[in-house]
Amino acid sequence: MPPLVLVSGANGFLGRHLVAELVGRHYAVRALVRPGTAPPFPAAWPVQYHAADLARPAALAGAADGCAAIIHAAALAQVNPARHPAVWAVNLGGTEAVLGLARQAGVDRLVYVGTANVFGFGPRARPGDETRPYAGRRYGLDYMDSKRAATDAVLRAVQQEQLPAVLVHPTFMLGPGDAKPTSNALLLELYRGRLPGYPPGGKNYVHVRDVATATVNALHRGRIGESYILGNQNLTYRDAFRLMARELGVAPPRWPLPAALAQLYGRFCDLQARRTGRPARLNAAMAAVANDGHYFSPQKAQAELALPQTPVAQAVREAFAWFRTHRYV
Repeated sequence: MPPLVLVSGANGFLGRHLVAELVGRHYAVRALVRPGTAPPFPAAWPVQYHAADLARPAALAGAADGCAAIIHAAALAQVNPARHPAVWAVNLGGTEAVLGLARQAGVDRLVYVGTANVFGFGPRARPGDETRPYAGRRYGLDYMDSKRAATDAVLRAVQQEQLPAVLVHPTFMLGPGDAKPTSNALLLELYRGRLPGYPPGGKNYVHVRDVATATVNALHRGRIGESYILGNQNLTYRDAFRLMARELGVAPPRWPLPAALAQLYGRFCDLQARRTGRPARLNAAMAAVANDGHYFSPQKAQAELALPQTPVAQAVREAFAWFRTHRYV
């Protein structure tokens, strides 16, 4: 019998790649999905399904029974509006519920999927790493704050209960299979000419398949209680948009957006959202993030988790080809 791994968020962008990677390595998978979700994987794959809402821990009872390991990839990556209780219910409450499952099932390993934003970022010449303290509280984003709190909850379980957990923290993921879409929506906006300019900041980009590879590697590699940033290339928004536009065959955004103007527009959007009761296209927190350089180093994950480094241009090509095939464009 192949070892059985519970994967939360199995039908999400990263989750689908995790399940494919596990099946390719001859694991059996129990996919934790939201109630009412149609089975997203081929019937021939060794995948079981457990439908439950992470925000309702009672529905998770028995989800990890018989599992050798858990990969907890489910999260609510909502940044607009910047504050919402559902983000905490899923990201912190759901993580605490999964920690309870890991204790009850006595799993050999839990791999928690966080985000690189729970660490301090740095300039491209000296990018942030796993030793940098959290710098995201300045933005007022429940997503970042809740993921930092969830990371701390996992670390406490390791320190106080000897839970065998390894923590992986992806940067901005690109690649095929983003059905919702989530991070790859940026490519669609660029293709449709909806990005007239570029903010002064930047970020680290990584192929989603590389993240899946390193995350599954963490089931048998990496040190208990350690965190690993899963990233690849640090790019300013100007350079990133030019790279993406080249791969998409469109013109890149031409105009730099001054930080002060971006922040002013973000505040205007906040006022509009309060007036209408609906989120605007942007908010002040998102503008503040875009004005900063969120650059990170993946060296530790390369050394200890064998994190691949697929070129970001290839991730863009594969993502857009998938969108074309599935008639998003």
